[in-house]
Amino acid sequence: MRHTAITVWFVLLNSIAVSAFVPMSRNTALVEQRISSDWRRHAEKPTAPTDNRREVIIEEASQKLDAAGWSMPTAGDLTSEDPFVVAIDAGIQRDIGVPLDELLNPAKVVNLERDLYELRRELAASTGIQLASDDGGEIKFSITEECDGGGGGPETDQLRAQIAKKEKDLAMERRTVFQGWLKNVFVAQAVLSFGLSYVMATNPSSLFGQFGWFYVYNMDISIQVLGYWWWWLFVVPSLRSRRPKGLEKKALDWAFLATPLISILAPVATKDTGLIWGANFAVVASCYAAAFLIPEGDGDGEDDDANTPEWLKFAYKSLDFGSGRERGARK
Repeated sequence: MRHTAITVWFVLLNSIAVSAFVPMSRNTALVEQRISSDWRRHAEKPTAPTDNRREVIIEEASQKLDAAGWSMPTAGDLTSEDPFVVAIDAGIQRDIGVPLDELLNPAKVVNLERDLYELRRELAASTGIQLASDDGGEIKFSITEECDGGGGGPETDQLRAQIAKKEKDLAMERRTVFQGWLKNVFVAQAVLSFGLSYVMATNPSSLFGQFGWFYVYNMDISIQVLGYWWWWLFVVPSLRSRRPKGLEKKALDWAFLATPLISILAPVATKDTGLIWGANFAVVASCYAAAFLIPEGDGDGEDDDANTPEWLKFAYKSLDFGSGRERGARK
C-alpha cells in the first residue's frame, strides 16, 4: 500500500518535473483536451454509491488494512511504554525469544492482540464470566477458555469464530521474524538502485537506446527525471526498510523528507539531471553526517523530542506508519 501511494505521488511529481524540461506541444494540448473532455463526461454520470454499498466498501477496505497491519487503534495510539505493548513484548520474548520489533510485522501483532483482548472480554461478558481487572497498570491477558462460560446463542458463536480466526493469524505472525538475510536483500536493492539511478539520470540511452520506443516517444527526459527521483522512490526507502535504529534512522528520516524537496526545487535552478542526482546524493550524505557528527544530549537520539516541533513529530510519525512504530513496536 505504501508503494502504491508512493507511485501515485511520483506520477504527479514526475509530470510537474517533466513539464519544466519540455514545453507543451500541440499534441500534448490535444491529449489534455481529450482527457479533460472524458473526465467531464465521467463526472456527469451518477456514480455515487448507495449507503449499503458505501458500508460494504468501507468494510472491505478495513479488512484489507487490518490484514496488512495498517488499521488504527480504537482508543488512541499506543506507545512503546504503554502497559499493553510492554505486556505483548514480554510475552513474545518469553515464547519466541525475540523482542516485538524483531518480528516481520509488529504492527499487525499489536492489532491482533488488542482485538483478541477486547473480543475475549466481550465473550466473557456474554457468557457470564467475571474476569480480573487490570489493576496497577498491569495488563492481565486471559486465554479464550477462561473467557467462555458456554452457551450464549448465535451472536456468541460468531464471537468464538472471530476469536478462533484471529488466534490463528496471531500464532503465525508471532513466529514470523524479520531475518537478517532480508535486511541484506534491502541493502543490495539500495546499492543496485544507486547505480541504476545514476545511469538513468546521466545517460539513459546506454540502458534503453537499443529499444525503438526510447526514441519514438522521446523517453530520454522522462527516464532522466525518474533517475534522480529514484533516491526518494527506492534508494532511501530500501535503507529504511532495514528498520535501522538510533542515529541512522534519524538520518534516513531526514533524507526521506529532504530528497523530494530537492527533486522538486532543483529543476528551477538547473536542467542538468546529473547535477540534480548529485544534489540528492549530497543531501543524503549530509543527513548522515549531521546525524552522526552533531552532538546529542543524553539518550540514544530517538526519544529526545522536547525541542522537536509538532509538525516535525507528525512527519516522523507518518514515516513510520505501517512499520509498527506507530503502535509502539519499539521506541
